[in-house]
Amino acid sequence: MAAAVRVKWEDWADQGQGLPDYATPGAAGADLRANLLPEHRVAGLTLAAMGRVIVPTGLRVEIPPGFEIQIRPRSGLAVKHGVTLANPPGTIDCDYRGPLGVALINLGGAPFTIHHGDRIAQMVLAPVVRARFVVVEALDHTLRGAGGFGSTGRR
Repeated sequence: MAAAVRVKWEDWADQGQGLPDYATPGAAGADLRANLLPEHRVAGLTLAAMGRVIVPTGLRVEIPPGFEIQIRPRSGLAVKHGVTLANPPGTIDCDYRGPLGVALINLGGAPFTIHHGDRIAQMVLAPVVRARFVVVEALDHTLRGAGGFGSTGRR
């Protein structure tokens, strides 16, 4: 049984773009589409090389308590154009009720235009486990120990 995410359209949104949807029965992420403001729908939003922009989706969401939505990049945009998320994965908390925007960055060498209706990211509904933080005098020893970045080698 799927958990319900309640969705509200922004007043200006083009509802013809549809709700987030899963491309295949086995897809973990539902595709999010650019739902551009009316004044940007014809020309799109051009993202300069190394530029960043928040792309509107036209949606607001109500996530069930105990869950979050993770916004993840689309691999095709990243590989073909260098366009990815500025903060992967983006987290939407269950108590957020503002507009759902996607922070994109163009790591490619050429400008990239985001068109109205383009699939720009994926959203994954995920359970949240909250931690309880406990101060201790010592931590258990492991084989890795304090080895940090790159300490486990290349292979």
